[in-house]
Amino acid sequence: MSASRTVRACVPTCALYGVQAVPVTVEIEIGPGLPGWHIVGMADASVQEARLRVRSAVRAAGFDMPASHVVINLAPATVRKSGSGFDLPIAIAYLLATRQIDPACVEETLAVGELALDGAVRPVDGLLAYAIGAQRDQLRLLSASDATCMPKLGGLDHVCIDHLAQLRSASFSPPDTLEAGVGVEQLDYRDVVGQQFAVRALTIAAAGGHGALLIGPPGAGKSMLAKRLPSILPPLDEEERIETALIHSVAGLDLHTITSGVRPFRAPHHSATVASLVGGGSGNVRPGEVSLAHNGVLFLDEFAEFSNSALQALRQPIEDGRVVVSRVGSRAVFPARFQLIAASNPCPCGFLGDAAHACRCSENQVSHYQAKLGGPLKDRIDLICEVTRVDPTRVLESGKGTCSAQIAGEVRAARERASWRGERAESLGNVTPHEVIESCGLSTAGHKLIEDMARKHFLSGRGIVRILRVARTIADLDESESVREEHLLESCMYRVDNNLE
Repeated sequence: MSASRTVRACVPTCALYGVQAVPVTVEIEIGPGLPGWHIVGMADASVQEARLRVRSAVRAAGFDMPASHVVINLAPATVRKSGSGFDLPIAIAYLLATRQIDPACVEETLAVGELALDGAVRPVDGLLAYAIGAQRDQLRLLSASDATCMPKLGGLDHVCIDHLAQLRSASFSPPDTLEAGVGVEQLDYRDVVGQQFAVRALTIAAAGGHGALLIGPPGAGKSMLAKRLPSILPPLDEEERIETALIHSVAGLDLHTITSGVRPFRAPHHSATVASLVGGGSGNVRPGEVSLAHNGVLFLDEFAEFSNSALQALRQPIEDGRVVVSRVGSRAVFPARFQLIAASNPCPCGFLGDAAHACRCSENQVSHYQAKLGGPLKDRIDLICEVTRVDPTRVLESGKGTCSAQIAGEVRAARERASWRGERAESLGNVTPHEVIESCGLSTAGHKLIEDMARKHFLSGRGIVRILRVARTIADLDESESVREEHLLESCMYRVDNNLE
């Protein structure tokens, strides 16, 4: 290339904002001037580092790189760029401009990947988001091989490159694939004995998409019960798999269990910060636990120990089904529709009401602790279940409980009945009170029963609707078209026998 000649080239790629891939064009100009590489277009420090990585990788791959004045523009300049995924498109743009590779091999191709100093191409987080962006823009996707079991997208031409030298011959390889459904094992309720009441409560929660709170002493099996909930939930459908896998891909997590249809189960520690729960971070905003639990279960163990600010931050995703994280010049939106399951001790020491251990807490300590359980998230909790310690002789019978497959069949049948009525179990909490009441088909005796319960236990309007919501699910499990008195009584049992109303 002549020192006085100016040449240009451009390569399409994307920048990640939350789970969205925003189109970006890598424009390069090589011409006369002081030798050096300059990257413009609102690029952060991680993108600026690409200058060193790309130059080393291009030389290591055997391409020529004479001293030149190189300007790289990441357009549009109003979109903030971050991450190492711009390495590969910048290198391709340089090789195109210097005519060292055939333009036909990367024509209409969206490139993304990080370069090693020896020219190897490394995968980046969020590959599924880039794939969806390429599919949207009707481009071929060129990336490093990724072993995270990315689901296949219809109509997408995806090829992989392991080393920059492969651009000479355009010898690209197909992406790594992993058969979904292979090698995924789940915990089973067969291991749970002596907790029929709690298993019944979680069966109702699974059938209706209800939130549940398990209260009991340490060692009663609350976590054991909650961790087995995904085994009785219906598998993710195709749309849900893509939605869920997209979030996990952006977070850099393996997608094997998601593409196998297993619903996610997230259990953050009670010391988790607000940012770790709802998402945040500098540069690329990362999804939080509520988004990683999208279409699955968010389990909050030691519920009363979570900070008030963390619990308050959960209110928006619970109400809206999404999280909005705003930064100066950017705004990321993450889906966050999950089923909330919480567990807590009945008091600070954990032994209130335990026959084997005396409670050491004062009355004020107990009142203060239980007031935290009845905080701002109680409107999302429809079932409150007391879990007692199992007798040691029953523990030795582990493996003889009802298996998850049998319970899952009951849950699936109940959800199908709800779907037949035009209701979606996961969004049942968003229907109006009038729709809930209409779906119950209460008899005159049923009306009188719920009215008497409301007066006797001072139930609020929300409390009444919660009871009816759960009763409707119990009726579906019982294959009943209408809600009968026994369904109402069982539903009331999960609300009026606690101190949180």
